[in-house]
Amino acid sequence: MAKKARPRAATPALEVLSAAGVPHTVHEYAHAEGETHFGEEVVAALGVDPGRVLKTVVTDCGGRLVVAVVAVSQQVDLKALATAVGAKKAQVADPAAAERSSGYVVGGISPLGQRTPLTTVVDVSALDHERVLVSAGRRGLQVELSPEDLVRLTGAEVAPVGR
Repeated sequence: MAKKARPRAATPALEVLSAAGVPHTVHEYAHAEGETHFGEEVVAALGVDPGRVLKTVVTDCGGRLVVAVVAVSQQVDLKALATAVGAKKAQVADPAAAERSSGYVVGGISPLGQRTPLTTVVDVSALDHERVLVSAGRRGLQVELSPEDLVRLTGAEVAPVGR
């Protein structure tokens, strides 16, 4: 008798969306082991406009961890991010610190359901789209939702932090 495949456990990000009753669509794809260009991998695997796929970058803004959410087609403008959160400067956080704080692994860090809620800034360009995709909390798993719901659920500020 064949065993039924057990569905994979929901991630904290998906649990947040379900608990809030937010309409969303989960997209799963095969993550290539060793791939480190996670955003580009999502775009290629799902055939989605790179402006709609958002990456989550944990940064260190004057000793305080801050989440920046920008399109994969952009880079975080660290100077603009520092200004947005009232810090003198910003830099990408140490990956181990980002993983400890978020509870997710690099390449699967979601802005939703983080272990330690952090100040979050979503780039203003996200609002140009009806639906955006962010990591659902593990490599190979994305969730599609409205940018307004993303901002609301993360308590994010919206500012021009992508370039």
